[in-house]
Order: sequence, then structure tokens, then C-alpha cells
Amino acid sequence: MSAPGFLPLRQLVLVDLLGLLLAVRPGERAVVALDGPDGVGKSHLARELAALAPHVAGRELHVVSVDGFHHPAAHRHARGSTGTTCYEDSYDYDALRRAVLWPFRAGQDVVPAVFDVARDVPVFPEPVPLAADAVLLVEGVFLRRPELRGEWDATGLVSAPPSVTVPRGNARFPRLARADDPADESNARYVEAQEIYRLQSRTWAPDWILDNTDLQRPELVWPDPDEPQWFEQ
Repeated sequence: MSAPGFLPLRQLVLVDLLGLLLAVRPGERAVVALDGPDGVGKSHLARELAALAPHVAGRELHVVSVDGFHHPAAHRHARGSTGTTCYEDSYDYDALRRAVLWPFRAGQDVVPAVFDVARDVPVFPEPVPLAADAVLLVEGVFLRRPELRGEWDATGLVSAPPSVTVPRGNARFPRLARADDPADESNARYVEAQEIYRLQSRTWAPDWILDNTDLQRPELVWPDPDEPQWFEQ
């Protein structure tokens, strides 16, 4: 790896962020949530951090996506396709606990996914062994919701305005032909779900925030409890 003075700005910021992650519960297993709306860049960021970790410290960083713990489509849409059902019915958190969080805390292997949302079928990957002092980075939406309190040793929020995240998210699924305008009806389910979540998560401040609006120039900021606008998503 090049000397830090010659690294691109994004990589310099990621080194700082990685240092924060790897400092959580040193010497033992730790679980960190990487939270943020659809299209903000969480999955790519998590992969970058995992690739960078071996070059920065000797501590293992392993990534699991909450997307591998969706409910089947029939369950997700049984009560309609609204912002409320998106927030309440999308994910099987009990499965996440059984396959990942509880085994990890017990020093056991983890099963990284139980469902393929694209094919709408269960999956059965091999369990993954992790080091005794590994950091497990769980990335996804809605991770600071009330029923997940107590599951994370630290939380991070990846942030950008809807005018940025909606077009980014839609670009991943061009065949769905959603508009780039967050106010367009085609985006209502996801935008409304994030608004519900934003209101429910306001009392649970993240440990840090990464403003990922400009992918080449992200900004790592620390939340200030006297400045609640930092928690807007």
C-alpha cells in the first residue's frame, strides 16, 4: 500500500473509519452496525473496509448484509406495498439473530445469509469461522430500529440526501424504471419507509456518521447530541 500521504482522499477517510471500527471491544468479538438508506453506498463501503482491514491492522473484519435476511416476497407484500409494510415486514430479524448474532457472540461460526431476495428462495451457505477477536460488520437499512437495541456494540450511519440516494439506488435496478425524483410515486414505498425509520431512530444516535454524498470526498463526522439535524437521513 502506498504511503498515507499519497492515498486518495476517500481512502484516507476509510482508514480513519476503519480505525474506529477496529477499536471496538479490543481483544474480543465485536458487532458493529453499518446503517443507512438504500443507495447511500453501504455495501460498497463495507467491501472497501473489509479489503482495507488486512493492510491496517491484524484484526479480522467480516461483513454480513441484512439483505440476506429478507422475508419471502409473499410475506413482504401480504399487507400491501407501502412505506409501513416496507419498514415492518421486509426483514427477518429473528433469523439474523439465530444465524449470525447469537452464534457470533457465543464464539461459534456464523451463517452469512438465509434468503436470496432476487430469486425469492431460501439459501443454505456454509457456516463461516471467525477469529476470537473478529469485528462483525452488519450492513443494511433500518439497523437502529427499537427492536435491535442491544444487538450492536457500536453503530455507524452512512448518510446522503434523498436527491442523491434515490438515483443511486435506482441505478442498480434499471429494469424497474423508477424515476430519479424522490417525490415521484414510483419511489414512495422506500422514501416513506425511511421517513418512518428516521422518526423511530432519532433517540438512538449513531457512534459516528459518514457523509457519503460525494463518493470521492466523503466526510467522517461525529454526532453531537445538541445538533439533532445530524441524525436526519
